Amino acid sequence: MLPGRKRLGDGGRETLKQPETTATRHIGLITRAINKFFEADMERVFEEDFEGSEDSPQKKKQKVEKEPPKECIDLTGDSPAARKPSDEDDANLSLISWNVDGLDTDNLVERARGLCSYLVLYTPDVVFLQELIPPYVQYLRKRAVSYLVIEGGEDAYFTGMMLKKSRVKFLESETVPFPTTQMMRNLLVTQATFKGQKLCLMTSHLESCKGHAQERMKQLRVVMQRMKDAPDDVTVLFGGDTNLRDAEVAKVGLPSSVCDVWERLGRQEHCRYTWDTRANSNKTVPFVSRCRFDRVYLRPASKEGVPRLGPDHMALIGTEKLDCGRYTSDHWGVYCSFTAG
Repeated sequence: MLPGRKRLGDGGRETLKQPETTATRHIGLITRAINKFFEADMERVFEEDFEGSEDSPQKKKQKVEKEPPKECIDLTGDSPAARKPSDEDDANLSLISWNVDGLDTDNLVERARGLCSYLVLYTPDVVFLQELIPPYVQYLRKRAVSYLVIEGGEDAYFTGMMLKKSRVKFLESETVPFPTTQMMRNLLVTQATFKGQKLCLMTSHLESCKGHAQERMKQLRVVMQRMKDAPDDVTVLFGGDTNLRDAEVAKVGLPSSVCDVWERLGRQEHCRYTWDTRANSNKTVPFVSRCRFDRVYLRPASKEGVPRLGPDHMALIGTEKLDCGRYTSDHWGVYCSFTAG
């Protein structure tokens, strides 16, 4: 994302007695946004949406979730696709990557419901999420019980993943720190299997703002090295809010084994801009900015005899306004599907 938004959702905790810089101002805005969230008692608002449930959020290190309580309603198991996938689609892997802008507290419950509605519609196998906050995660755990939720942090805001339990088997996860981040950023890495295929799934929210290009490129190098170094019998998928500009990617360079899914599918204009202030009115900004911040990268398995996944389809989602008059996020979500070739 870029500065100048109504509420900047990319930062960390304010550090006392730091010199006033762009980064510390950015961090201070986030701290105030988080304080506003809890002062408004939004946790209570989330709980009222499913009144009667007394579940508390799972801890990040807990690998296996308990069975969902009976009073929870699975909003992601109602679609025909969820109940009975066709033979043709059953072998396809699908994912959504979305910065959900959880630090924007306006209409947050309605927007979280909006996310769940897209999970119903698309029934993705894997979901990469950025700008989550703890109450948002709690909501997803109670409403999307057909998914395993994995958090990339516990405090302030962070990334996360959701894996469809009936399709993707979770093995383990880790967070890889970015040592020089000024915005609490890291890389969430999950090992899983899908139809017997080994997957390495990665998501991140790379450093924000034009002035932090050097840190962002440093973080991209970490991501690419991880993708490149994965075993050759593993399919590696990365999706997230990268905040990248094309010139930065050109400077870092992608390994020959890694492809940008949007580019591989022909650079289709209709799914180019994922942060588009001309089309998305969630943020009031005095300029028009159209950027491809949200990207998906693929490194297929190369070992002989192992199915080689390739991108099949990409679309932007979340482009319809909700009943509250706003969109699910200030970012569009990215939906992708992959087939074994």
